[in-house]
Amino acid sequence: MTNRICEVLGIQYPIIQGPMSWLTNAELVAAVSNAGGLGILGPNAGQTELTTDPIETAERMRREIKKVRELTDKPFGVTLIGSNGEFSSVFTLKILDVVVEEKVPVVLINSFGKDGHYGVEQGLLEPCKKHGIKMIVRSLQPSIADARKCEEQGASVYVATGFDEGGTMPGVAIGTFSIVPMIRDAIKMPLAVAGGICDARTVRAAFALGAEAVFCGTVFLAVKESPCAQNVKELIVKSTAEDLSFFRAPMDYYRSLPTAICPQLVENDLNLPAEEAKQANGKVMGGVGGMRLGMLLGDLEHGYVSVGNGVSLIHEVRSVKEVVDELMVDYK
Repeated sequence: MTNRICEVLGIQYPIIQGPMSWLTNAELVAAVSNAGGLGILGPNAGQTELTTDPIETAERMRREIKKVRELTDKPFGVTLIGSNGEFSSVFTLKILDVVVEEKVPVVLINSFGKDGHYGVEQGLLEPCKKHGIKMIVRSLQPSIADARKCEEQGASVYVATGFDEGGTMPGVAIGTFSIVPMIRDAIKMPLAVAGGICDARTVRAAFALGAEAVFCGTVFLAVKESPCAQNVKELIVKSTAEDLSFFRAPMDYYRSLPTAICPQLVENDLNLPAEEAKQANGKVMGGVGGMRLGMLLGDLEHGYVSVGNGVSLIHEVRSVKEVVDELMVDYK
């Protein structure tokens, strides 16, 4: 069947893999692309240690891009982190230089969509347009205004993220079931949906509501090719959304499966004013470093395990191909 997102991205199936910070690498991304979807390298793809050097950050990404190319000849993407303002960070701009030099066909731009800063900032927009790079935009604060701005700018795909997602959650609590038709009715550009999509039923629901592709993160954590720690994969398989802790954190809200720091995160949320709770919890979590500890290294004493509500639908550790085949059963 004809699908605009498949056509514009050059992929077989309308499924896009989320970037998940530390929890992607060349093996996972290539497996998704080889299975017919679009694999995307996250900000710390293939890494185990953080660097504060923007040049080293970019060169690490270059090495991972080259590894992907050794494993697949299919399209894939790289993540660019937007800023909450007019100017891109030096880290993002260095990675963009690598994307251009390595002729990566697609970028996922994480925009902020907040405080009037809608759409893609000029520092990313113009180079991507100049070099013909397809732009998938996923706003941390999805909205009608943000989607319309991205459409006006010529982005290829807009991702509407519902409150069911894992990771850094939107500040406005609009569920996946509600946000998709809201955004769909506001724009004509291709629309993907994120938040709770983990089986064929939720894929069907997404398309029934007006999405043209699904954007999936949690379901690609508990796969054989994922760099996620084995004990975390096992925790995901045996957990449901009822097990998740929910609390304020930078930028707005977060979820985690049970780890030793979760009671403190929840207590801070319950007992502190909203902004104080966010700041306190940011320190307890250690930023994305806490994800590295909890999910990459499997340290459930000091880290956290970020997943979405769709975790309820994951019952075994499978291969990427098995996951894609199940999610895309209606599109074969």
